[in-house]
Amino acid sequence: MLILVRKAQQGIWIEGDIWVKVLSVERDRVKLGITAPGDVKVMRQELIVDIAPPDDFKEKARLS
Repeated sequence: MLILVRKAQQGIWIEGDIWVKVLSVERDRVKLGITAPGDVKVMRQELIVDIAPPDDFKEKARLS
């Protein structure tokens, strides 16, 4: 797992055309903006565990 520290309006690039930007930080909530190609699935962690993806991916979602 890569751990980064970012401030509001800062972001990261993930190989390809995926960008993650911190839009705001308020108390214990962080608002992220994610830009990715249409064929890349982006889902919240709690949904991944519920929709029964492959077991190894499901286990990684629980651990993070």
